[in-house]
Amino acid sequence: MVLMTIDHASGAFNAGRLLTDATHMYRPGTALDPAQFLTRWVTHLCAPTFLFLAGAALAVSLSRRSAAGEPARATDRHLLVRGLFILVLDPLWMSWMFLGPGHVLLQVLYAIGASLLCMIPLRRLPAGVLLALALGLFFGGEALMDLGLWLCGGQPGLPLALLLTGGRFGPLIVGYPLLPWLSCMLLGWCFGRVFERWRDQGVLVRRLAGAGALGLCLFAVVRGLNGYGNALLLRDDGSLVQWLHVSKYPPSLSYAALELSLAAVALALLLGLRGASGRLLGTLGTLGRTAFFYYLLHAHVLVLGAVGLGLHKASGLLATYLATGAAILLLLPLCRRYDAYKRAHPTGWTRLV
Repeated sequence: MVLMTIDHASGAFNAGRLLTDATHMYRPGTALDPAQFLTRWVTHLCAPTFLFLAGAALAVSLSRRSAAGEPARATDRHLLVRGLFILVLDPLWMSWMFLGPGHVLLQVLYAIGASLLCMIPLRRLPAGVLLALALGLFFGGEALMDLGLWLCGGQPGLPLALLLTGGRFGPLIVGYPLLPWLSCMLLGWCFGRVFERWRDQGVLVRRLAGAGALGLCLFAVVRGLNGYGNALLLRDDGSLVQWLHVSKYPPSLSYAALELSLAAVALALLLGLRGASGRLLGTLGTLGRTAFFYYLLHAHVLVLGAVGLGLHKASGLLATYLATGAAILLLLPLCRRYDAYKRAHPTGWTRLV
């Protein structure tokens, strides 16, 4: 949540914000300011981690519901309602704040909501089959995209954009095509299925750290070869910025390998700190438990604040980081109240948010 706020504060306040995370957004040889680039780059961790943790939480939650005797039809109905609810909030609530009235942006809520809808039938498959599907999309997504573009003559129509490539169609922008992001949720689902067996903290830390190290090696190979797996956003040179300059739109193999590996390492570190006390960890925990609620409010606070101060896309990195802190401090009391309400009403409307 904190990293995501940095990115959206930059979008609201930062006149120098870099948005070069796709081959169609970047001209090879363009200089990338390190401070601006890293401010954008650190936030790449968010979306893959959102999808992964959503899949893990779904697996654990549905396992417990099944053990409690909830009928499969009731579970399907819950997934259908929640998936549709999350999906429609992108065009109905978030788009007008990110792009202004008259535009529709399908991004992370579309990817999460549509992936939840896909899990209605997919959850019935064995975990091994879902892992194979996730890895197939993970490694073969770029090949599928190339095949789809070849079949449609190089210009993706809306169905292909929604599934694989993303694209712009007048006022509609598909920023997060479904299938690459579904692979992140499926990997999280598979992790959630084995989570109960790995509840020992030492085992969890070792497995996550090992997975993270393996994924970082995969990233190094794919990015080093500078060919397939980079969605055509290749390195211009051997600098650190160019190594980290990976494609998010659509998410390339190098992007997904890097970010999910960093997420695994971060989770291992946070598990090691889980028994520690401290105000910072408590604050992060509150934001984590109210992540969706916070997400639905933070962009509006940032954009309206930037407009009200006369700084909308007209300032720099200092304003970006100050706005990040201000938004968190402003919304944190609301998140605490919502967290308490949600704990007191676990079966009410809060199951959707």
